[in-house]
Amino acid sequence: MLVAMTTELEQLLANLTAVNDKMAEYTNTPGASSHNAALMHTLQRHRDILQDYTHEFHKTKNNFFSWREREDLLGSVHRDIESYKSGSGVNNRRTELFLKEHEHLRNSDSLIDSAISIAMATKENITFQRGMLKSIQTRVTTLANRFPAINSLIQKINLRKRRDSLILGGVIGVCTILLLLYTFH
Repeated sequence: MLVAMTTELEQLLANLTAVNDKMAEYTNTPGASSHNAALMHTLQRHRDILQDYTHEFHKTKNNFFSWREREDLLGSVHRDIESYKSGSGVNNRRTELFLKEHEHLRNSDSLIDSAISIAMATKENITFQRGMLKSIQTRVTTLANRFPAINSLIQKINLRKRRDSLILGGVIGVCTILLLLYTFH
């Protein structure tokens, strides 16, 4: 369960990194230059938040694994001491096994509770950041709709990009066909 949760958190951080990269690409587009200072500030803030989340995740993960190793080491020492004290009676051995199993279950329960609380806190923070990104997207859309000149400029840029992509695709296709014809003759 812990491995799955760690993997999920790493995937969420990777998704957040991808969103930040897309934001960086958007701020570098020609249409975003009129609000570049505000966008750059927002982008930098989101990068700082991502860096804090990543640092906190790795720190918590390392602390958890260190704590678990320490508990395993101390648990084995306690078990050795208890086995030395208990002697060789059958009832004592059964009781000792039940106590060890109970201790393992209690330790597992506390570890799971702490991991779940860490995961929930991280999920809440990522959800909050997702909401912020949606509000930024809404504001940008509102601005584009408010100023039709910007909206038409963006549409013209997208139209030219599509046209250039089609031309480039056609040239590549023709070259590939010519290359295949040359290769087979």
